[in-house]
Amino acid sequence: MTAAVTPGTRITPGLAGAPTDVDVVVIGLGITGTGVALDAVTRGLSVLAVDAHDLAFGTSRWSSKLVHGGLRYLAKLQFGVAHESAVERGILMEHTAPHLTHALPMVIPLGSVTTRRLAILTGAGLIGGDVLRRAARTSSEILPRPRRISTVEALQLAPLRTAGLRGALVTWDGQLEDDARLVINVARTAASYGAEIRTRARVVSATGTQVELRDELTGETTTVTARTVVNATGVWAGDLVPEVTLRPSRGTHLVLRGSSIPGLRTSVFAPVPGTTGRFINVLPQPDGTIYVGLTDEPVEGDIPDVPEPSEAEIGFLLDVASAALAQPLHRHDVVGAYAGLRPLLSSGAGAGTTSDLSRRHAVLTSATGVITIVGGKLTTYRRMAQDAVDAAVAQAGLDAGPCSTHALPLLGAAPRERLAELEEPARLVRRFGTDARLVLETARAVSGLTDDELLAPVADGVPVTLAELIFGVTHEGAADVDDLLDRRTRVGLIETDRVLAVPAAERAMSLVVDAGR
Repeated sequence: MTAAVTPGTRITPGLAGAPTDVDVVVIGLGITGTGVALDAVTRGLSVLAVDAHDLAFGTSRWSSKLVHGGLRYLAKLQFGVAHESAVERGILMEHTAPHLTHALPMVIPLGSVTTRRLAILTGAGLIGGDVLRRAARTSSEILPRPRRISTVEALQLAPLRTAGLRGALVTWDGQLEDDARLVINVARTAASYGAEIRTRARVVSATGTQVELRDELTGETTTVTARTVVNATGVWAGDLVPEVTLRPSRGTHLVLRGSSIPGLRTSVFAPVPGTTGRFINVLPQPDGTIYVGLTDEPVEGDIPDVPEPSEAEIGFLLDVASAALAQPLHRHDVVGAYAGLRPLLSSGAGAGTTSDLSRRHAVLTSATGVITIVGGKLTTYRRMAQDAVDAAVAQAGLDAGPCSTHALPLLGAAPRERLAELEEPARLVRRFGTDARLVLETARAVSGLTDDELLAPVADGVPVTLAELIFGVTHEGAADVDDLLDRRTRVGLIETDRVLAVPAAERAMSLVVDAGR
């Protein structure tokens, strides 16, 4: 069942009524593609952005849900990437999306695995990370300075293994409410400025000035003329532009219930035994779950729509996390797992692991004029989009204004002090910011239900509400239950929860259809 679309929204499944002549066609609706759409439309360009599946269908929803400041890149001496990450983290947390981000303390235990030499190197790295924060002009009120803490303080923050523990290092980074929610928020903001955002619209062929699309709902094809075309399809970029050569790597995360690690109040960076500067993350989430990640495994062959974690990766993550925690984790603690593929640009060097490849992004122009943006990371999506649009504008000779996204708040964004004053439920404020009221008012108008019914968890242990499911259909372009449970919310990360939430998702779809929206 496909729900009707709210009048005026431009996040629309299918191609009915889509424009056939625009300045910019953007292919791919992950974080980079939606970022390109927002950048281009706010420069005064007409934009059609499409995806064969849905918003945040690919890599963008499989991250650690962190807004990195570049610390990991310092360790690899990738200073340019590290600085760019710190700058973009600050923009996200202070200007673009304060409602979707918050500071996350990270504990690095100094235990038997961490030699004194490694502790010194790690501490120096944290100082370097703080230098990056200051260079990016991010306030210490947003991200406090790193420090060393005692064993007693460390155990108050996390249930660490006490044998050999001699304190811990604490640093701070940014955490997202959810990566897919950021993508959806960027897409809605682009639509609010006039961009046409179309899901279920597959690219059959593309050149720098023309794209043939197939409506995946009806099977009909449409040819769109454009002044420029941007390929933001991530790990699938080479399928569209054969000149692009990628070496994808798989990053796997585990999903645990909060009860699996009782007493966890902050994230833990657990060192990988036998390595220097390699850690896995134990990350508590706003919804009460815990993510453990991540791996870096090269991927060969065809790129799947939805990557699958391997049992070897699951075992590795459990073993490393268990070595740092008071109580070991077991396979039965894993209630979900997910994997994402990083679109790393091949260096052409042949040998070497994917972990050695730079996370720097690149803008490439194909023989037919398609602009491809690849590499990079979620944190730097805004700068990636800016560089891609700069290249597209220059190549096509478009009359466009300057980039303004560095100071452009997303829908729902507001200063943190204002967000703290909002009267709407905390969950809605975390996920929608100042649009929390719009979410609730929309759900009331569509359903006629009481606030108690709209804001109650849809099932025991599943904090998602009917109000946000309804909004996912009316304002966020959700076309079916999968869109609602796997991307507008993340219930689908735990299959047992997903089963419990299906009736509520179906009800939300029906309520919108019945209301004639």
